[in-house]
Amino acid sequence: MTPKRVLFVCVGNSCRSQMAEALARHHASDVIEPSSAGISPLGTIADETRKTLLERGVRMPGQRSKGTTETDVRAAQLIINMTGIHGGALFRSGIAPVEDWEVTDPYGDDMGVYRRVCDEIEARIIELAARLRTEEQRKQK
Repeated sequence: MTPKRVLFVCVGNSCRSQMAEALARHHASDVIEPSSAGISPLGTIADETRKTLLERGVRMPGQRSKGTTETDVRAAQLIINMTGIHGGALFRSGIAPVEDWEVTDPYGDDMGVYRRVCDEIEARIIELAARLRTEEQRKQK
């Protein structure tokens, strides 16, 4: 089974998409080859993002805040859009399917908000991984 190349996109590539990339690598590396980017990257990952993930035993080796211009968007087989802007407005059709995930941006908020956002992203990652595993099983039949 070859993992699907999934690009997680948010605004600053400091919180949500970084969480999604790390959680996907942690929970679903068999079906997801994750990367992340921001449409207006902050250039740094929020300390709260790192702390929230470390509380769960999830590490972020090699991850850094970067923009969509620094990422091979065309290599993505699925784009998960968490910017709050409908995907069709951000990505030209034909690059890859786009799923819009409405996820609150925790940037600048307290650890409680980061934890809730991380819970939501983690649940969505687990659901996405299950869906991809099911698709793969159907292909093999």
